[in-house]
Formats: sequence, structure tokens, C-alpha cells
Amino acid sequence: MHNRATNVRWRILAILIFVSFISYVLRSNISIAAPAMMADLNLSEIQWGWVLAAFTTGYALFQIPGGIIGDRFGPRKSLAVIAILWGVLTIATSLIPGSSTASTGFILVSLITVRFIVGMVHAPIFPVINCSIERWFPVGGWALPTGLSSTGLTLGFAAAAPVLVWMIAQWGWRTAFLALAPLGFISALLWWWYSRDKPGQHGSVNAVELAQIRAGRSFGTGGNDNPQVQAAGEDVNWKQLLKNRDILLLTISYACMNFVFYDAFNWFFYYLVTVRDFAAADAGMMTSSQWIAGAVGAAAGGWICDRLCKRMGLRWGCRSVVVFGMAVSGVLLIIGSVTESASLAVTMLALCFLFNQLTEGAYWASSMAIGRRYAGTAGGVMNTGGNIMGILNSVLVPAVSALLGWTFAMALGGIFALVGAGLMLLVRADRPFYADAGAQMDRSAAS
Repeated sequence: MHNRATNVRWRILAILIFVSFISYVLRSNISIAAPAMMADLNLSEIQWGWVLAAFTTGYALFQIPGGIIGDRFGPRKSLAVIAILWGVLTIATSLIPGSSTASTGFILVSLITVRFIVGMVHAPIFPVINCSIERWFPVGGWALPTGLSSTGLTLGFAAAAPVLVWMIAQWGWRTAFLALAPLGFISALLWWWYSRDKPGQHGSVNAVELAQIRAGRSFGTGGNDNPQVQAAGEDVNWKQLLKNRDILLLTISYACMNFVFYDAFNWFFYYLVTVRDFAAADAGMMTSSQWIAGAVGAAAGGWICDRLCKRMGLRWGCRSVVVFGMAVSGVLLIIGSVTESASLAVTMLALCFLFNQLTEGAYWASSMAIGRRYAGTAGGVMNTGGNIMGILNSVLVPAVSALLGWTFAMALGGIFALVGAGLMLLVRADRPFYADAGAQMDRSAAS
């Protein structure tokens, strides 16, 4: 009677994309509001760099705990709780006192504290999404859903840029933040209503779809609902993952990729307004265009990676997408930084971000392929490295621009991209990690 598979996993993915979208609206708001907030709060570029670094520090430090939380408590509960906190902290940010009522020191400490906590509660989203996709999609079919979830985040920034610029011009940055806060509560409610931690727990998943999800799983993962299989090595010490050669190389390569990502996230709008002399409204539209290009890159990269994995295997399927995307993005970033033409710079930087995001699905698919049942924790380790580089970007870019100028500060990202491409040539996504507790069962099942 039920010969056709249901499509519940794609509905789960659609909600994950929406939640990813909201996450980026509620975290990128401060980058778009930077000129208005710096003027209102009387903060310098260097001080603003520390504010940006506070978010990235909290985000980096809680990647591994976020992955462990997702693996231990399940994506449903984990994601619902943190989405509620996104809305609460957006409200808290709007309540930071202005320079007319508080000293610069108090304002700076308050904003750094809030942004650190914002980083903490946004940190688990992608390790938890990693965990959910590993459970809900078949082996070799992880890059496209991961790329599409990354499309959600890039579209979140693309939507936030022009809309938030308009809202700030109309009502000020505080009211704009208050208007965005309920989006966190809405995404939490939607996710809790429809999602389940495992496919076998969802009443709408039929046997055909469940068989498709479990296909190719030679050992227990989150997608396998057999409690006997899952019992072996249910808890993994994240320090074991840090000893894995492929996870370490993947993490360092992803960190290089994230230096370029944080150029776009932290500085692109500010760079266009203060260095390239664009009007704020024009810069908002250009920033939006850059993130739309990133969305295209993330979706295309995930699709290409999955096709290559089926044809070439996990090792070269993931590797080739990352090496190509990183190399091209590095060259484009250097060209965009050194050119005197403002219009050419915008075009090159937008294309740079497209190729940067082309790699996103392949990176996360690699972490799932290596981590398997520990996909959340493996993703947390990788994203920790990525966001440690984000901390470095937050303080290094303004420091380098002050010493050597913005041309060198922006071109520096191109060097990181080329190094990351080279490191990915050493990563083997076809070599799964085995935790000590479950190694014998996994090796036996895989042979």
C-alpha cells in the first residue's frame, strides 16, 4: 500500500533552514547596526572589534559543549531551548544604555557581556543541525541538506541587511532589535511542534523512507534506532576526537575558511561605508547581494558534493569541492582588496563569498562522515576551530588596517583561503572515527 517513501526528512530540513535563517537575522543585526550603535554608544573601531570578538569567543567556546548537548539530549529539545534564548538576548541587547546615561566603560563591558552570552546560545545551532541531518539523511546524502541549511543562514544576513538599515533609519536600532526578537520564539515553537530526534520516532515516517535513511549505515548512528547498537560508545569524550588526525586537519582548514567568512560577517558593510564611501542604503543592498551570492554557493556546493561523493567516494567528493572553492575565493578576495575600482571590488568580494560558501556543505559532510554517530560533537570540534579564527579576525582586521591600511587587512583573508585549500588535500573523509567504547562493534559491523 505504501510503496512510495514519505518526505518527512525534507520537511524537517525546511524547518532547520528556517531556524538557521532566524539565527542569522538575530546574530547579524549588530553588524548591520554597527555605524548607528557606535555613534549612539560612543565606541571606537578598536572597541567595536572587542565587541565583535566577544560574540565569537562565546560562540567558539561553546561549539563542543553544543555538539555534546545535541548528541546527548537530542536536536529537538536542544534547538527549541536555544531559539527561545535568542529572542530573550535580542531584547537584552536593545536595553544597553546610551552614552548620555552611562560611561563608555560601563557600556563597553555591558555590551561585551551580552554579546558573549549571545555567542554562547547561538553556538549549538550548527552542531545540533549536524546531528539532526546525520540522523535524518542517508550516508552520502549529507552535503546538500547541510548546504541548504547554510543557505538559510546566508539568506538571513541577506534579508537583515536592507530591512534592518530601513528599520534603523525609521525607528532607531533599539526599536529595530525589539521588532526582531519574537522571531526566536516563533522558530522555537515551530521546531518543537514538528521535529523528532530520530526518524523512527516520527509518526509520519513510513517504512520506505526509514529504509532509505538507514541505507548504507554499516554501524550504529543516530539514524539507527536500535538501542543495542547505540548503547556501545553512546558517550564520547571530545578529547578523543581532538586526537583524530583527519578531524584536526579538517578543523584547521575550516578555520582558514572562516577567516574569509568573518571578513564578510564582521566588516563588509562597514568596509563599504567607511572605506569605499558608499551610502548606507547602497551598502545595505550590496551586502544583501553578497549574502544572496553566498546562498547560491552553499546550495550549489552541497548538491555538487553529494553528486561527487556518489561518483568518486567521500574522500574526493568532499575534498575536491573544498579545494576548488577555497582557492578561487582566495584569489578573488585578493583582487577585490587591491583594485582601485569600487564597483569591481564589490563584484569580486561578492563572488569571493559565493565560492567561500560553496565549501560549506562539503566541510560539514566531512565532519559527519568522519564523526558518524558522534556527528554533533565532531561538528562542534570543527566549528570551534572555525570560530577561534573568527575571534582572531575580529581583533586582527582593525589592528592591521590601523598599521598597514584596509587593502592589506582585507587581502589577508585570501592568504588564509589558499592555506586552507592545501590542508584539505590531507583530509580523508572516508576514514570514520571510532571511539574506544564502540570501536570493536563498529569495526566488526563495517567489515
